[in-house]
Amino acid sequence: MKKVVIAGSLSFEKEIKEWVSWWTDQGLAVINYPSPSSEGGKFPESYPEIKRKFYQDLSKADILFVVNGDKNGMSGYIGAQVFAEMVFAVALNLIYDKNVKIILAKVPSKKVQSYEEIEHWLALGWIKIYE
Repeated sequence: MKKVVIAGSLSFEKEIKEWVSWWTDQGLAVINYPSPSSEGGKFPESYPEIKRKFYQDLSKADILFVVNGDKNGMSGYIGAQVFAEMVFAVALNLIYDKNVKIILAKVPSKKVQSYEEIEHWLALGWIKIYE
């Protein structure tokens, strides 16, 4: 069974849950995605383990799906953390011959901090936009 990891800002919690259901309905296993921490006030202490698990799961994934909704006045918002996760998947593909498909939910705004790099990766076919 193919494995999916979902990345995105926690402010897209509703959309992330909808995509988890959609991928599951397609017969794929969603093995990690952003969700509010159940650690309560212990979040700073749990953050390193949450990120370690996320990157471990990403290294096992067939697909990295980026939920990049509208935020901070930008369409297709991608923040620094999600971009770092995309970079990790690109590096897995380039260095370790993985074949992690990186799919963005929508075209990012030119205002997104990493837009030029994303545009370059799209041209190279390293990432795709969901259709």
